[in-house]
Amino acid sequence: MSHITLIRHGQANTGARDEASYDRLSDLGRQQAVWLGEHLRASGAHHPRLYCGTLRRHRETAAAMGMDGDPVEDARLNELEYFTLARLLEDQHGLAVPTQREGFVAHLPQVFTAWRDGLIRNAPESFSGFEDRVLSALHDIAQGEGPALVVTSGGLIAMTLRQSMGLDIPAMARVALAIMNTSVHRLHRIGPDLTPVLFNAVPHLEHPDRHFAQTHL
Repeated sequence: MSHITLIRHGQANTGARDEASYDRLSDLGRQQAVWLGEHLRASGAHHPRLYCGTLRRHRETAAAMGMDGDPVEDARLNELEYFTLARLLEDQHGLAVPTQREGFVAHLPQVFTAWRDGLIRNAPESFSGFEDRVLSALHDIAQGEGPALVVTSGGLIAMTLRQSMGLDIPAMARVALAIMNTSVHRLHRIGPDLTPVLFNAVPHLEHPDRHFAQTHL
């Protein structure tokens, strides 16, 4: 049993309003990933196992980090389809999708709650299905030998914290909104459960010349 370090992907296409258009790194997102890889190597971080989701932004982030070896791709590490869920909720219940970041503070917990309660018809997966695949993926990774580095998405990281800390839906949504691009989150085994010991760290972006790169979207 060893610790797991979760990495959110670099900044993606912030102007997108659908899953396919969002799924590519911006130039800044690629640079964030390069800086993170440089920081990990300079600090002597040891991660003999590397994983990522199968989404393009996951694979591009892992490649730009330049870690040794190819990542094991696992679709269970993919993000929830927020854009799809939001559009379905708008079509079925009239909840408009925000156009400004401030609007997502109220919108995200509404989407999560409706999704959990089964109020979004034809959702790409159920809320419980998302919970189960996240739990399954991290359980399997935790069984391996040596520290693991996992490139994934903010929604999956938020779900991991919900599971490990017993967060309710509003708290899970606040966590999801707080998670920065290429941020570092670490889980250690404490007793029978994985427990967060590091959240939303961006040491590779702390230099004053890089503060502009501390992005959430």
